[in-house]
Amino acid sequence: MTDVLAKPVLVLNRHFSPIQMTTAKRGMILLYGGAAHALDEQGEPCDFEKWRALPVREEDDAIPIVGGALRVPRVLHLLRYDRTPRLAIRLTRKNLMIRDDYQCQYCQKKPLVRELNIDHVQPRSRGGPDTWENLVVACRICNLKKGWKTPEEANMRLLKKPVRPRWALTTHLVMSTQARFPEWEPFLEAG
Repeated sequence: MTDVLAKPVLVLNRHFSPIQMTTAKRGMILLYGGAAHALDEQGEPCDFEKWRALPVREEDDAIPIVGGALRVPRVLHLLRYDRTPRLAIRLTRKNLMIRDDYQCQYCQKKPLVRELNIDHVQPRSRGGPDTWENLVVACRICNLKKGWKTPEEANMRLLKKPVRPRWALTTHLVMSTQARFPEWEPFLEAG
C-alpha cells in the first residue's frame, strides 16, 4: 500500500495548467478536503463523493478501503489556485545530461551514460566555477585528453556553448518522474 500512496499525481491550477507533481497520498488529502477535484478518464471533474463511487478499472491503482477500493486519481484540478510557480532548474548531473542530450560536447558521440563525465570548460584548477555556463558533458576519452587545459589549448571545439536551460514547467514535470500516464497527455501537451 505504501507504494500506491507514493504514485505520482499531476496537479493542475484553476486554469488547468500543470503546476506540480504530488503523491497519491497528498492528492487524496486534497480531494477529500475539497481543495481539488479529481479528473476522470473523460476529463470530468469529480469531488470526493463522486470519485468514491467510480469503479476501479484494471489499469488503475487502488487504495483498499472499508467496503471495497478507492481509485487513485492521475490528475487533480485545484479549485482556488491561479499562479504558475517559477521554475528554478537545479544544477545536477542528471540535468546537465538532459541539457546536453547525453552527448559528448567535444566528439559528439553518445556512449553509455556510465562512460560520460562532467567537464569544466574553464578548469577548476584555474578558477573555473561550477555553473551551467562552465560545465559540459564529455566522454571519458575527451575529458582525459582535455585534462587541465581550456578547449582552445587542447585544440578541441565545443559542440555548442553551454548555457542555463530554459525548460518549460511541463518539461521539468515529465523529467522529474519515472511514470507517465495517458491521462496526463492533454495537459502536458498544452503546457
